[in-house]
Amino acid sequence: MAHTSARQDGWLIGWDPEDEDAWHKGGRRIARRNLVLSVLSEHVGFSVWTLWSVLVLFMSPEIGLGFSPGEKFLLVATPTVVGSLLRLPYSYAVTRFGGRNWTVFATGILLVPTLLALYFVQRPGTPLWVFMAIGALAGVGGGNFASSMTNITAFYPQRHQGWALGLNAGGGNLGVAAVQLIGLLVISIAGDTHPSYVAAVYLPLIVVVALLSAWKMDNVDAVRAEPGAQREAARDHDTWWISLLYIGTFGSFIGYGFAFGLVLQNEFGASPREAVGYTFLGPLLGSIARPLGGRLADRMGGARVTFWNFLGMGAGTAVLIVAAGLNSFGMFIVGFTALFVLSGLGNGSTYKMIPAVYAKKAEDEIASGRDAGDAFARARRLSGAVIAIAGAIGALGGAAIDFAFKLAYTDGSGSGAPAFVAFLAYYALCLTVIRVVYLHRIPTAVKAPDIAKETSRV
Repeated sequence: MAHTSARQDGWLIGWDPEDEDAWHKGGRRIARRNLVLSVLSEHVGFSVWTLWSVLVLFMSPEIGLGFSPGEKFLLVATPTVVGSLLRLPYSYAVTRFGGRNWTVFATGILLVPTLLALYFVQRPGTPLWVFMAIGALAGVGGGNFASSMTNITAFYPQRHQGWALGLNAGGGNLGVAAVQLIGLLVISIAGDTHPSYVAAVYLPLIVVVALLSAWKMDNVDAVRAEPGAQREAARDHDTWWISLLYIGTFGSFIGYGFAFGLVLQNEFGASPREAVGYTFLGPLLGSIARPLGGRLADRMGGARVTFWNFLGMGAGTAVLIVAAGLNSFGMFIVGFTALFVLSGLGNGSTYKMIPAVYAKKAEDEIASGRDAGDAFARARRLSGAVIAIAGAIGALGGAAIDFAFKLAYTDGSGSGAPAFVAFLAYYALCLTVIRVVYLHRIPTAVKAPDIAKETSRV
């Protein structure tokens, strides 16, 4: 039980967040401490991951780095791709090495791409491939999300996972807005010829968070996954449906986060200061909205919330198409900001669907005669694996968005409208999937025992 968990070789042994008595007698405090430190680590990871979304706005002939729009979009897509691919091994690493141990390593290694960015970003004549290599290394910050979410899933009972996962992810997502705010401060104070100052801010933060994680976080045996959990999850069709939805929510959030400043520069000729000044607001509001999406899903069901969310994202995308046609800067900013908020809500509600879907499957297995303990243990194991897979695939959606913008702005039209039409079509596909695959599953009564009184609803 949580309040009587023993420590063995640096691990909490016997952790059971579903034990309500143990939860109230000490388990909640342990979980909260690990959640706070997890948020800090993920926040710094997201900032380093999206660092190049700010640094490319400084790149100009004035500092000897005159790259084309297509080259800049390619550069910001590079860390997105690498961060996506690292999410599966990062999630597995937590189950192998422990949450605290891996968090310390994953945070400390962020020093490498940050130091390289600091050194090269103001060296005139540096070729694009060097920046792409550094951007690829910055992708390690994107892997932090999967390891952090897998770890926090083990600390919280399912009835609180929508809120806990939303808060964890939302705090991490705030790193996108934070690095853009720092870029705005640098431009306001030192001008737009000192991008290295943005990278320099993060060096002491990385060190502090790594040391705090080593001091105060816990490894917990509940996060240790049985061999083959990801392979088992990969054979389940719900893994791929949820991943498709997460491409639409998180892929939109991270893709727009990387590309928004460049879109403003290419669509409206915005200066670096104007671009950074407007780009931080959307990621900020979207990050704040993520835990709200999880909380709404806890109460209303993840599929319902996600369905209405995609409907809103479709409407917001239509606004962008109209704004681009009218060359309306104000309407464009409003539409894009709304998309960030809605993608944040959708991130929380879509992730909440994962434990709910597998809790419902556990109920069905119990009704067929399977032991309740085995059924819910399998549900928890698969939930952790699906979180990793969906997180990796969803993040690849961000790279797809960046590549779509690259194609749109290098086809000679000078407009992002073709990309927005493609995004609108994808949101329509997601609406269809939710309606056909999930909404009809919502049960009229909830029968699950301790694991999920309310959240067995999809």
